[in-house]
Amino acid sequence: MSGSGKPPPQNAAGVLHVVATPIGNLGDLSPRAQEVLRSVDAICAEDTRRSGQLLAHFGIQRPLLALHEHNEAALAERIVGRLQAGQSLALVSDAGTPLVSDPGYRLVRAARAAGVRVSPVPGPCAAIAGLSVAGLASDRFVFEGFLPAKGAARRDRLAALAGEVRTLVFYESSHRIVESLADLAAVFGEARPAALARELTKLFETVLDGTLASLHAQLSQDADQRRGEFVLVVQGAPEDTNARLVEGRRVYALLAGQLPPSHAARLAAEITGASRKDLYGG
Repeated sequence: MSGSGKPPPQNAAGVLHVVATPIGNLGDLSPRAQEVLRSVDAICAEDTRRSGQLLAHFGIQRPLLALHEHNEAALAERIVGRLQAGQSLALVSDAGTPLVSDPGYRLVRAARAAGVRVSPVPGPCAAIAGLSVAGLASDRFVFEGFLPAKGAARRDRLAALAGEVRTLVFYESSHRIVESLADLAAVFGEARPAALARELTKLFETVLDGTLASLHAQLSQDADQRRGEFVLVVQGAPEDTNARLVEGRRVYALLAGQLPPSHAARLAAEITGASRKDLYGG
């Protein structure tokens, strides 16, 4: 008989399992994930209806508890209490790996602070799936999630990233993908290589690559390519990127929200000393 031979205490805490679920293809729910979801006392889900449909497909019947960005802080203590009482729970998001641009970190933090074991059940993640097929450097990358919805805030965020040398990974919605590509081209430069992965693991999966300018042009002309969910992977800035050019693009991004592009580029070049041509090719 291995181990100490002592039975676990009656009030031993349960385990919080962080379970990755499919981002499209239901075949990607691993056997281990299915086993864990069947075994837990309850499942914390971002959208109980959506998760309920997934569970029903696999014949899994477990109580569901809605846990989303609006109630997570309030519910975390109560859920941790259930874990401390000996229940084991699973945490899932609508799709993919929980906490990756999804709720859950407050609960995980509270559970770990209370001494509860938190165990990952790895699986699909749209950001990693997109990176894996982009054909861009993947040894060093940064995940930026969704860019701000408002144009000015989006350009401010991109301006802060203009000099980032690591590959960048973004999520974007069909409603803003064209505008985001336009802002990316304006701030990072039209010639920056990128790849756009759409509807990964689903029926209409598409991966496009090219420059930011060419991707913007392609989506502007093809409504079908503007549908679905997107992972955008952008090559980082060259290691020797001129600091003056980075600052010029930051200033240009700020001015472009208020002025015509050519005027914004001229002023940004005057302010920073960057080449106007590098800021705006027109």
